[in-house]
Parts: sequence; structure tokens; C-alpha cells
Amino acid sequence: MKVQCQHCGQSVVVNGLGRKPLNIPLKNVCESLQAHHSVAAAARELNCSQGYIFSVLKANGLRLKDVVKRQ
Repeated sequence: MKVQCQHCGQSVVVNGLGRKPLNIPLKNVCESLQAHHSVAAAARELNCSQGYIFSVLKANGLRLKDVVKRQ
């Protein structure tokens, strides 16, 4: 991607903008939730945010209590 410099006007090539996606598998998220029974503890273990855990569950049609109760 080419971006024009605000100061000098030259074109600069920029690669890889933004943060790389985490792509933590659903299996790992579920196992961590079942082990800890807490979204906060599972997020700390997986090194992600609590919102990321909820979004992974939502994308796969699961709810938190369905995953935590399943054993």
C-alpha cells in the first residue's frame, strides 16, 4: 500500500498495517472456560480480551453458560 507523506509529499510503501488477528481455536477457548469457570481467568490464560472470548463464542453460536456447564 502506498501512502503519501504529509510533510514532504513523497510516496511511501507501507506493509502490514494494524494488529495481526489472534485466531485462537474454539477448542482452546472452551477448554479454558471449563477449567477456570471465569471469562477473566480464561482471557488471562489465553492472552486475549474478555470481549474476544465472547465474540468467538457468538461466532460459533454458543453461549457462555452452555460451555461452562458442559463437562
